[in-house]
Amino acid sequence: MRILGIDPGLATMGYGVLDADGRKPLFVAAGAVITTPDMRMYERLLKIHDDVRDLIRLYQPDDIVFEELFFARNVTTALNVGAARGTALCACAEFTHNIYEYTPMQIKQAVVGYGKADKHQIQHMVKLLLNLPDIIRPDDAADAVAAAITHFNSGAMKEQFRMK
Repeated sequence: MRILGIDPGLATMGYGVLDADGRKPLFVAAGAVITTPDMRMYERLLKIHDDVRDLIRLYQPDDIVFEELFFARNVTTALNVGAARGTALCACAEFTHNIYEYTPMQIKQAVVGYGKADKHQIQHMVKLLLNLPDIIRPDDAADAVAAAITHFNSGAMKEQFRMK
């Protein structure tokens, strides 16, 4: 099974791809879809859509996993990231309905063992769990890989995390 993890964002949308051989996740790729503030909003969303669609065509995932959005402060940021997330979801839905989501706390708990872990702890554990030579950069890509690891570890329970 191949898993594509996505950490939604407007400026930086992280992605990570893992293969599951049954016992442990195997790292395939990670990176980010980047848009810049000088682009118009519709151009940024179109780039996200097209790039996510290209990633799906390239890696052909069986399951796609999103980190659920959580914002407590900035409404404008929440709206922009929500638009980016929706655009990515539409691109994913063109290929599969095997789309899942996990909260940031669930991901931190699954990867680090502590639901309030910081970015550095997540990056370090992703590196250790996948036996990588270096920490995955940018942070958003490491977060996307962590979401994919969480999905891998959910096993038979994954259906409860299917996006509704």
